[in-house]
Amino acid sequence: MPSPSPVPPFSPAGPPHAPPSAPAARDSVVATLRTAGCVFAEDEAELILAAAHTPDEATAMVARRVRGLPLELVVGWAEFRGRRIVVTPGVFVPRRRTEFLVTQALAQAPDAAVVVDLCCGSGAVGAALADGLGAAELHAADIDPVAVRCARRNVADAGGQVHVGDLFEALPAALRGRIDILAANVPYVPSDEIGLLPPEARDHEPRVALDGGTDGLDVLRRVAAGAPEWLAPGGCLLVETSRRQAPAAAAVLTGAGLRARRAASEEEDAHVVIGVRP
Repeated sequence: MPSPSPVPPFSPAGPPHAPPSAPAARDSVVATLRTAGCVFAEDEAELILAAAHTPDEATAMVARRVRGLPLELVVGWAEFRGRRIVVTPGVFVPRRRTEFLVTQALAQAPDAAVVVDLCCGSGAVGAALADGLGAAELHAADIDPVAVRCARRNVADAGGQVHVGDLFEALPAALRGRIDILAANVPYVPSDEIGLLPPEARDHEPRVALDGGTDGLDVLRRVAAGAPEWLAPGGCLLVETSRRQAPAAAAVLTGAGLRARRAASEEEDAHVVIGVRP
């Protein structure tokens, strides 16, 4: 995103303490965001002004957006399956296409009693699954303590527990052989393609949440290898991947002893591989 000249302070119409959503303030925000290259400047302006409590705060938020900070990190939340997910700096921003993984999980195991959100990031997937299932026991885990702190805020209403550690090492041993839904939104960008990502992801999201190794499947292989031991009979593992990687990802799940199938949503450009423990 190009960097325009310094962001001027906003001068809302009306008295000195007029709210930052006054028309003149909105027009100034829209103009600044549009100059910075924001395609949806009007929508972004509405979200920023709704989140800001004062004109000065609005000015600071717009400046952060102009510098390339993802909008979700500017306003402090991301929408995911109809709920606001808290996101903080240094945490992977949940993508709307990942809603398809949640939809597939709920269809595959509508009566799931034990759910794990592995590589949880903000905990968006786990929170959404808890919403859809009701009284499920929810656990989430991530290797990044920053993500774990954020996820705890998002799964608290569901009574979820969030653990820090490397994949299955983070989980309580009591979950072994009991998991009905294992949602693992693992990093799957090949290492040499990280530089091709949009700046918002490349520059502002943790590499550990993006980098999937040489072919993008390194973390998936580790998850698939451990999944049969942790899944309940008939339990399912769901992993997001790309269109190009989906066949190889399915083969990884099959090689781990799971019954694998692929699901895709062309509308959302979403690809999920599902493995079921026999």
